[in-house]
Amino acid sequence: MKFEKVNIDCFGYALPSEIVTSESIERQLQPLYERLNLPLGRLELMSGIKERRLWKDGVMPSDAATSAGTNALESASVSRNDIDLLINCSVCRDFIEPATAAVVHRKLGLSPKCQIFDISNACLGVLSGMSVAASMIESGVVKAALLVAGENSRSLLQSTINVMLSDQSLTRQSVKPLFASLTIGSGAVAVILTRKDISPAGHRLLGGASGTFSDYSHLCFGNVDRGMRDNCETLMMTDAETLMRCGVDASAVVWKNFCTELAITGKEVSCFSTHQVGNAHRRLLYERLKIDLSKDYSTLEKFGNTGSVSCPLTAALAVENGALVSGELMAMLGIGSGINSIMLGIRW
Repeated sequence: MKFEKVNIDCFGYALPSEIVTSESIERQLQPLYERLNLPLGRLELMSGIKERRLWKDGVMPSDAATSAGTNALESASVSRNDIDLLINCSVCRDFIEPATAAVVHRKLGLSPKCQIFDISNACLGVLSGMSVAASMIESGVVKAALLVAGENSRSLLQSTINVMLSDQSLTRQSVKPLFASLTIGSGAVAVILTRKDISPAGHRLLGGASGTFSDYSHLCFGNVDRGMRDNCETLMMTDAETLMRCGVDASAVVWKNFCTELAITGKEVSCFSTHQVGNAHRRLLYERLKIDLSKDYSTLEKFGNTGSVSCPLTAALAVENGALVSGELMAMLGIGSGINSIMLGIRW
């Protein structure tokens, strides 16, 4: 896919104030660790994640998404009335029906003429939303789009800890699929895309490539029928090692197509924003794609894996902290369970 008429006007984000360290999680799991003779510190050692954040009790995905959307609109070159497409892209949603985008639309006070819908694609939700919105802008259907995502990991984290403590049948082997859920964090992000003629920023969304490798869709799944609100038993089971290996294999295919589509070798990229999973994943990914690890902008140490928020939040923080400056090229490398991969190129 290539886009000639699409700009990224701005990013916005919101972060919870409550910080939960990997050490504090392991203190809660001490009875399990002692029973299975697991060494303390393994969670941070395996993932590189020192801490993650959680919203306060009662914060809904739409609340988080609205906060990020508000922050984006405050720095945008377009007004609320100019937004004619809103897509909510998070894994977490307020309820099954209506679309969480409807709640965000109301809270943001957007125009009745603004189209809305939700997109769900695991950790690739925002990148999927950007691809869809950019295509609609490119074709002239809309002129300005707001993508939002609010992820709330409190229920998943607490449910996982509860199961790990209560299930006495767990072994060193059978407990492995639960560990990935301990790396999850909360956060919210927003991206505003516009026709390039109405955005003075000049940050071009160039296009990219995508791929679907659904033979591996069984490697990570969540029993979302249990609900998405606080205090509900939401659980994920993840074959983390196989998912990492197969995900990197998938990304190698998409990376090759990405470079071909944008007519680059990859060396031109000044900054990489990836889906933040863990140190082992990051090292393997960069090694497999033969790209410079020093160009990676990392946020996993402080925020963990924030689902669909992860890659765009990392891009937003890279821009905010000067890791990407005007005229440089950024590659957003997304890999999500399914397995799906989307890679997008931005000329800042």
